[in-house]
Amino acid sequence: MLDLIIKWILFSVAIIFTAWLLPGISVHGFWAAMIVCVVIAFINLFIRPFVEFISLPLNFLTLGLFSLVVNALLLMLTSAITPGFEVEGFWNALFGSIILSLLTSIINKTV
Repeated sequence: MLDLIIKWILFSVAIIFTAWLLPGISVHGFWAAMIVCVVIAFINLFIRPFVEFISLPLNFLTLGLFSLVVNALLLMLTSAITPGFEVEGFWNALFGSIILSLLTSIINKTV
């Protein structure tokens, strides 16, 4: 249980760092970042498998690069749902999702 809370806090810090790094992404406080983590988790649990199944032919044709587009669109969906979290435009969502994916993989390997 403690590991889950530590990961949740680290993912929130990763979201804040991504917002600090990219001017087109903004988070209004640490609690907003915590809520963003929960919303991203639910989107990845319920919506992402359906979207990846639908986009499987495109993902196959682009050798997996279309999954970056799916990540960006899901980050934009998170922005539309969550108050206090804004992503301005597709390119910010794309670069933000790449940075978040890298940080998430680092957190998952270390904790």
